[in-house]
Amino acid sequence: MPPPTPKPDATHALAVEMRMVFGQLARRLRKQGRTDQLTSAQTSVLIQLERQGAATVTALAHAEGVRPQSMGATVASLEALELVAGAPDPADGRQTLWALTPACHELVRASRAAREDWLDRLLREQLDAREQAQLAAAMPLLRRLLDASTEPRVP
Repeated sequence: MPPPTPKPDATHALAVEMRMVFGQLARRLRKQGRTDQLTSAQTSVLIQLERQGAATVTALAHAEGVRPQSMGATVASLEALELVAGAPDPADGRQTLWALTPACHELVRASRAAREDWLDRLLREQLDAREQAQLAAAMPLLRRLLDASTEPRVP
């Protein structure tokens, strides 16, 4: 079945513009955070481990909607970069729990700080107080959209 044809109205135009603007912002933030050398799959796994804690390859694969074999390759690449380390699962010694390394925690902290500093500087230099307030007022609306979204990610 072919994808639905978008409706050429103001709401659709807003959706297109938001996708483009947020995509560009995400790419620029990645560059500022010095994590653009990681693939999106690697970044996604690191985020998952940071938020949820240690996990097996199977659990990570399920959370990301990929096959365990694919996740195994991603985890192996992160291990080679010394960003994750494995330890036996105390509940099932046949499984390995993967967690962020101290070096990765520091990379995440520094990356986050660099992105926030860049965005803070940009907001101060490019927007006056009234414009900053307008942007702040839109944040609850954007959060509500994100909270309402339960669909799987699409590339």
